[in-house]
Amino acid sequence: MKKMYHYSTVEKALRELKEKGYTIDYNIEDNHILSEASNYVISEIYRYEGMTNPDDEATVYGITNKITNEKGVFVAGNLAFADSDMAKILLKMEIDDKDK
Repeated sequence: MKKMYHYSTVEKALRELKEKGYTIDYNIEDNHILSEASNYVISEIYRYEGMTNPDDEATVYGITNKITNEKGVFVAGNLAFADSDMAKILLKMEIDDKDK
């Protein structure tokens, strides 16, 4: 995963990522990643922390399919407290990337 620009808002990050070809919304189409997680890698990541409330935290993931090179985004709240399958996969992908 390469270091990228920091955007002032989630909305601006999503706009810029779309311009870079991240066109799939994995919040809607998460079944692709859930069924074949090993085919995906987090290629860009942006974190936003709430000024006063941890519930305002958000992370924008730029995700690339290693096989097809299709790109998309996933926006998550505070994953440390999330219990969904998608949250678990994203956290594992982040950890695996740090091990490289």
